[in-house]
Amino acid sequence: MPKERLIDILEDQKVLPMIRGKAMEFMGAKILDETLARDWIVVNLNLNPAPGTNDEDISITYRRNGQRFRTETKSATRGSFKLKGNNCKLPHFTVKCNKSRKTDDKKRGVTHDHFEASKFDLLICNLSNAIFRGREPARGLHFIEAPEALEWLKEFYKVSTDEGLRAKAYDDWRMCFPGDIALDNGLLPNAPIVQIENDPNWFGLDQLEDRLLSKISR
Repeated sequence: MPKERLIDILEDQKVLPMIRGKAMEFMGAKILDETLARDWIVVNLNLNPAPGTNDEDISITYRRNGQRFRTETKSATRGSFKLKGNNCKLPHFTVKCNKSRKTDDKKRGVTHDHFEASKFDLLICNLSNAIFRGREPARGLHFIEAPEALEWLKEFYKVSTDEGLRAKAYDDWRMCFPGDIALDNGLLPNAPIVQIENDPNWFGLDQLEDRLLSKISR
């Protein structure tokens, strides 16, 4: 590899999303490990999945009985934060939750790019990607062109600067149990909606341990 082209390689439009995705996996594992008590083991997995299986990102294990939660990290959909939209009238963003390739589903007799809800036990994401625009000619991440939406977020997070908003967005992790957001056919939506406030399915780090304990087999 030509060392003088390293930055160009890392910023290639095919490579950059992979780097961001992998970085989010490691950051997600770090956040989960720092949040959960010593009764839990959090491991970032570096797996090369066999054909037809899922690439599991993180494993969370309850030490007292060995029960494991298969955890998947997903990025918010770029630029998806809105104060209201067609499918949700409250401030929200969506999560990019579709497969990169379509799958022939013989059981359902269809071809689709959805994940099966039963393949994961916990789905985690954060807000950050939702407040940035898509591909830009200039380097770096640029806020969405929605001043009212950004001001609403600053007020919500009690910050007054753009840098403060960036930091809060990166720290705002949301998670859910996939079965709670699954479609009637057992598949996950391609872009599930996360309400910023009072979402019935998604919760924050402050509720994580209690929610996991509610799923522990007694």
